[in-house]
Parts: sequence; C-alpha cells; structure tokens
Amino acid sequence: MNIQIESGWKDALASEFSKPYFTQLINFVKSEYQQYTCYPKGSNIFAAFDSCPLDKLKVVIIGQDPYHGIGQANGLCFSVHDGITHPPSLINIFKEQEIDLKKPYPISGDLSHWAKQGVLLINATLTVKAHQAASHQKQGWETFTDAVIKEISNKKENIVFLLWGGYAKNKGKLIDVTKHHILTSGHPSPLSANRGYWFGNKHFSKTNAYLELKGLKPIEW
Repeated sequence: MNIQIESGWKDALASEFSKPYFTQLINFVKSEYQQYTCYPKGSNIFAAFDSCPLDKLKVVIIGQDPYHGIGQANGLCFSVHDGITHPPSLINIFKEQEIDLKKPYPISGDLSHWAKQGVLLINATLTVKAHQAASHQKQGWETFTDAVIKEISNKKENIVFLLWGGYAKNKGKLIDVTKHHILTSGHPSPLSANRGYWFGNKHFSKTNAYLELKGLKPIEW
C-alpha cells in the first residue's frame, strides 16, 4: 500500500502498511471521509510523522483522539491551527509551560515548531468523525500507533516519552526503559489538572535536562 508519509517513517513502518488490518483500516477511513465530515483533513492524517522526521526524533507525546470540533484538529496531538481558540487541555499545557520555564503564554496553539525540533505529537487514533469523540477508535489505528511506539523503542535510544494521563501511561509497557526516559503525570484536561495531577510536573524542563545529559540539543518549547 502506497502511504504518503515522511520517507524515514515510511521505511521503518513498511511492514505495518502491508498488513491486512491496515488495509481494512484505510478502507474504513476512506469510507468515513466520503460519507461524513471527519478530522483532520486527509492531507494531515499523518502530519505528526511528516512534521517530525524519524532521524530527528527526541521526544514522544501521546494523545488519545484528534479534536472533533470544527477547524481544530491539525494532525498533531493537543495542537490547533493559528487563530483557533485554545482547547482546555492545551491551555493547561501552556500554563504549565509558563510555570516551569518562566515563559509567556503563547498566542498560537500550533505546536508544529515542537515537531520540527523532534517532538512526535501522536494521537493513538489518527482520525475522528466530526463532533463524535472516539468515533474512530477500535478500527485499527491503535494497533498501528502501538507498532509505532514499539518501533521507536526498539530502533532508537535516549527518547523521552511524556505519558500524560491513564491512557498514555498504559503505553509505557511498550517502551524499553533501559534505553529510554519516561515521564508520567496526570492528563492536562481540566478534570485531572484541577485535582492536582498535572500542574507542577515540570516535564518541559525535565525533558531538556535529560536531552542535555545525553549531549542532545534541548527543545525550545
């Protein structure tokens, strides 16, 4: 199957693209996009990979589902296009960044500048039907993104995995902790953050401290 995706990822994931489940998944996604409004737009489904080439990878952030509101999802987890109102989880991410790094709250909610520096912003499910959260779960995307995490764990080293919330933390079992660095906390959603499980995790400064320890350039968050 000829999937349009950044060449490094395409080579690394070639065996996954040829599996029967992936063919079924793509047929499902094509059918959904033809019949309904779905997000992100088709050209952005693999934006997380296209924006963060495999050979530049330093950090992985795992979301669950794309935003399902009009104009929100841009293919990078937690990110929105310029000019789009920041969703609650993104607001809390930026608030923690303010606290942790003493940086001003950003105007733009577009996180592509993180991706270009080596931050893979991947949702476990890469597509969604408009206004219907979780509508494309359990169709094969999770199998694919789990394979991505395993591939990163097996083939790379010194990657920082930021696992926010219970869903992301469950992905920890796919990661070789002898080769990589895992940071966990509550989810940045208001429900978790307001209970004290998010703010103060200092994941941005901790990530950079680890990268510098390994002789790697820190991320300009």
